Amino acid sequence: MGDDLRARVPSRRATLADVATLAGVSAATASRSLRGVSKVSGDTRQRVLDAARELSYVTTLEAAGRRTVGVIVPFITRWFFSVATASAIDQLRAHGYDVLLYHLGSPDARDAFFGRMPLSGRVDGILSLSMPLTEDHTLALRALGLPLVSLGSSIPGSPSVSIDEGRAARSAVSHLLNLGHRRIGFIAGEPDDPRFDFTPSPGRQHGYQEALQTADIDADDQLIVRGQPGIRGGVSAMAELLSRPQMPTAVFAEFDELAIGAIIALRRAGLRVPQDISVISIDNHEMAEFADLTTISQDVSEQGRVAAQLLLQLLGVEPGVPGGQPLLLPTSLILRGTTAPPRSTWSEVSP
Repeated sequence: MGDDLRARVPSRRATLADVATLAGVSAATASRSLRGVSKVSGDTRQRVLDAARELSYVTTLEAAGRRTVGVIVPFITRWFFSVATASAIDQLRAHGYDVLLYHLGSPDARDAFFGRMPLSGRVDGILSLSMPLTEDHTLALRALGLPLVSLGSSIPGSPSVSIDEGRAARSAVSHLLNLGHRRIGFIAGEPDDPRFDFTPSPGRQHGYQEALQTADIDADDQLIVRGQPGIRGGVSAMAELLSRPQMPTAVFAEFDELAIGAIIALRRAGLRVPQDISVISIDNHEMAEFADLTTISQDVSEQGRVAAQLLLQLLGVEPGVPGGQPLLLPTSLILRGTTAPPRSTWSEVSP
């Protein structure tokens, strides 16, 4: 295998994965060895150094004189991504890494990025935040042979950090069910551009349906609407839901911004929250407290910090080895003023 590898590599630039394969070690061990990190035996380090020399492997540190991580983000201006990115960058910089930030907010920008792949030879590791990737994009990232961690999504073979989307949704809907609601609407997010294939986690809709099934309630398609990300999307989606033959007594929105938009639409229609309709969602967005919104809280800043820490472990800077399964961080119910029992005068429909 070593001879085959030597024959192939001269036609392209050697990667860290090539060095690891030739030395018979993992990519993480190869990275630690090349950086002189402790906890690597002298024999192992020498094998890695010999393999790197034989393949003419040039690290980003040698080529640019500094350590750099590439961070790939689909929508840097949106709350989740801006908070997670800022936290991850703080963690990386605290360990001496510079950051190259790539904002790929459209299908064209994403495809152009992967077409020219500017990460090659410029970074030591990659952090991908909820990027909607095709199989070809994923293969292109993995072919770089660099330490890779994803946040909010999963790339096979690489560590990832997220929340249990289904469990968060079940908690939200269960709260409404425990209050006595039986006719519960759902506002789901929809992609800005279908070509991007950026759809909100299907886990949240599955969680909504599972919670209803547990309560022996059939999901009603007339109670499900979609809105584009943001408050305006929530206003439009709630207006659509109110135009249908029978109103819900409560609404679960996929994201806090959709929920805040829904509350605005309800008040414009002369309805009170929660006296007429209860509203709950997921996120604990920075505006949720000011909207007095009941929500399932996720710690986005902590997700960014942990994702960066996992990448630092792969780079051999932080102790520990990331596990193979996605790391799921906890969520919690934040009770505020937008949920209450349904009005007893309403006629609720049983399944």
